[in-house]
Amino acid sequence: MKQAIQPELHELTAKCACGNAFKTRTTNSDLDVTICSACHPYYTGSQKLVDTAGRIEKFEKRFKKGNK
Repeated sequence: MKQAIQPELHELTAKCACGNAFKTRTTNSDLDVTICSACHPYYTGSQKLVDTAGRIEKFEKRFKKGNK
């Protein structure tokens, strides 16, 4: 690897919108994130499931009227 063309790495503290902060390394000098593993619904278990049964039944009912 050529040393002259590699970007300089900075160690910094990234701040999330929820208030969580963590250390990381990046080529940028500043890093703000909108969502992290502390507040993401997938990691926290607060993920909501959408019940699509009503939508599917409504769709089938609407389009099966003409076809019997």
